[in-house]
Amino acid sequence: MKSTKRVLIVEDDAHIAELLRMHLHDEGYAVTHAADGHAGVLELQKGSWDALILDLMLPGIDGLEICRRARALTRYTPIIIISARSSEVHRILGLELGADDYLAKPFSMLELVARVRALLRRTDALAHNARLDSGLLELGNLAVDPLTREARVDGQAIELTPREFDLLYFFARHPGQVFSRLDLLNQVWGYQHDGYEHTVNTHINRLRIKVEVDPATPRQILTVWGRGYKWCAVDVDQVSA
Repeated sequence: MKSTKRVLIVEDDAHIAELLRMHLHDEGYAVTHAADGHAGVLELQKGSWDALILDLMLPGIDGLEICRRARALTRYTPIIIISARSSEVHRILGLELGADDYLAKPFSMLELVARVRALLRRTDALAHNARLDSGLLELGNLAVDPLTREARVDGQAIELTPREFDLLYFFARHPGQVFSRLDLLNQVWGYQHDGYEHTVNTHINRLRIKVEVDPATPRQILTVWGRGYKWCAVDVDQVSA
């Protein structure tokens, strides 16, 4: 029997929150509402949430800080930011902090529910694939464990954000294949964010700092000019050479 998906809404507008609660409840989700940032953080820390719908402009702790804290937790929770702040800067910042999607107010309740469904399907699919591919992936000096979500370079554990791990694991599963930034957004972020491909650049640069001997001259996460990026497995002897 499938368990009921749990959705946390952190939104200070009571009218919007109630509309969201009703629509999500009609879809069969168990919904909890927090009316300010402090309450949102407390709820976030209490239990395992399947999705987080997060306003940016909140009393107390703002939505971007809650997003940061959510991404510091071990369990990955899909996050949809909803905000009257529709500027490019806030959209990009939200995505770079680890949000999966961003809807500017006013938005269609039906569209938001559809995006929640899509994110939850993707999360379930990733978990299913991880169980199927539960063996340790080893490519040169890199080892990636999809079950424990741990990665090691030259035998040393590296600290990755959930999104960085997803990106590295995707590369490890497709060595030698070239992916454009939009390909990576669709495959790793799970939703098409046209115009935000430079978010991929930021995560690529962070990964290079963590896995490359010399991030300025990468030998594993390679740029294929005019096309995108690819992972090139490098032997331990080559890396240390």
